[in-house]
Amino acid sequence: MASRFHLLEIPRPKTFLHQMSLRTGAEIITFLHLINKVSGIYGLLALLTGATLSGLQLSMYLYSTFILLTTVYLYSSIRKQEAWGMLVLAHVYALDSVVNALYTAFFGVAWFYVLASGGDAAAPGSGTIGDNAGFTSPKYNVSSVEVVAEPVGGGVKSGQNAVAMGQGTGAPNAAGLGSAVFQGSSIMSITLISGFWALRVYFVFIMLAFARQCLRQHIASNTNAYSTYPANSNSKSGSQLAENPFEEGHEAGYGWKGKIGRLMLSGAPTYWLGAEEDGEWMKSLGGKFRKSIQLEQPLGIGERERRRRSGTGPPAPPRELRQPQLANLEEVR
Repeated sequence: MASRFHLLEIPRPKTFLHQMSLRTGAEIITFLHLINKVSGIYGLLALLTGATLSGLQLSMYLYSTFILLTTVYLYSSIRKQEAWGMLVLAHVYALDSVVNALYTAFFGVAWFYVLASGGDAAAPGSGTIGDNAGFTSPKYNVSSVEVVAEPVGGGVKSGQNAVAMGQGTGAPNAAGLGSAVFQGSSIMSITLISGFWALRVYFVFIMLAFARQCLRQHIASNTNAYSTYPANSNSKSGSQLAENPFEEGHEAGYGWKGKIGRLMLSGAPTYWLGAEEDGEWMKSLGGKFRKSIQLEQPLGIGERERRRRSGTGPPAPPRELRQPQLANLEEVR
């Protein structure tokens, strides 16, 4: 069967950078994630030194600290290859990527807005951005200076008094914002940030793929407890889904962990529990996936059953394996 690619289908990498296993990739990604989230603690410690933070910056540091503690708690699931813990860790990493993307986009727009206005824009966090953008914070922020000369009073006319009158630009216009974005240093920053975020998206797929692998190993080790059921009849692929191990009634489906597990798998059940096109997932479950009853071909009659119905019975064993029969003593007498 020719492989089909769907635009909205989640990628399913098999290795990390085509060189390492998914487990090694998950460990490296989680370690880098922990280093990134340590900044939240340093941001909160900055408050002890008297630093001023905006409400948005404080929320980001509090959020980073919470994600840091959660990741440390779930880190052991990678080496244990625990299905539930790895699923939570992968979803936390994916959700954190979305939140960080929103924070980055917001601060990026605010940065260029303040930069285009010369540090005088009323954007959230503009005070901190203005301090870090290299402005000297002059008393009067002007774009041009006009010198007006007027004669001095009585007495010896040794000179004239000069008054500097500044003309500010106010809010940045489109030309000023465009010049701030498309200058050389800004283009380099945007390029680097875009490259890092493309790598971050790839890391998300690696974490999800390893969590998927741990889930399938958990199902494969409990094939006697789980079964399969047909996929939605409206599905064109006609693939089969393994039964959710976090369903109510299973050992992993009790309590709040079971509720979280069912919630995590409900978003993309085909990705987590669906069969692969190459049949690898079927082989790992020992042929657990089957066609539905309507599509299943009738099984042929076994050889033993056919002989039993015809009366021939099974073939006689070889002579050397036959046991010697004892003579009937009554007939001898």
